[in-house]
Amino acid sequence: MKGSICIFSLTDKGLQLGERLAQQLSGARHLHRPKNFTQQVQTCFQQGDRLILVCATGIAVRTLAPVLDNKHDDPAVLVMDETARWVIPLLSGHEGGANEWGRQIAEILGAQLVCTTANSYQHPKYVLGIGCDRGCPEAMIETLVQETLSSHQIQLSDVSSVASIDLKADEVGLLSFCHNHQLPFVHFSSPQLRTVEDQLSERSEIVFREVGCYGVAEAAALLQASRLTGRSSELFITKQKNQRATCALARSYEI
Repeated sequence: MKGSICIFSLTDKGLQLGERLAQQLSGARHLHRPKNFTQQVQTCFQQGDRLILVCATGIAVRTLAPVLDNKHDDPAVLVMDETARWVIPLLSGHEGGANEWGRQIAEILGAQLVCTTANSYQHPKYVLGIGCDRGCPEAMIETLVQETLSSHQIQLSDVSSVASIDLKADEVGLLSFCHNHQLPFVHFSSPQLRTVEDQLSERSEIVFREVGCYGVAEAAALLQASRLTGRSSELFITKQKNQRATCALARSYEI
């Protein structure tokens, strides 16, 4: 997910929670009872920072209402109560990744995710994106995928297909992995993968110089997930890697 993280708190208990979150989230800033709270929150939001607001949802809504743009461009916003019991994805649940980010925060804190988007009650289509070096052994792909999925309580049986770049259309280890798990394999050209580059968790100049796009695993997963449903997709697991392979998991919801 893009954007720095800004945490805002207003109460003494909120201060404790904000400090705890700031320690857990790399690079996060915590602002407690800042002067001109409304302006500070709006400024962070407009510059694309992801927000965690430890306050009432009413305060969050009234504060952000004047600066809302659209769900494709607005950053993710989470609201939490000061006792860390609830995590509420308030804005940009799918497009901005607030739903998945909220799930991650809830896991860290042992809190309950309160996800109110309709798609939360529909069946997701998961797509595994894979990139690898030429000649990468199947075993290295297998190990990376299994460790990545198991850490997020996902089974390979939950995955609909595997996607990559067309340069890997004849990659023996990758094809063998897909065959052994009976997973359909699809691949896309670099220009196709670039159509979703704004959704990548990071853009790699090294990958761009090598294959003409800023990421393979995440982009391929996002593109295929969207094509399966005809709807927008989101990263469920951002890029993970070992010495010779990368993988990511995207999802999209069927109507």
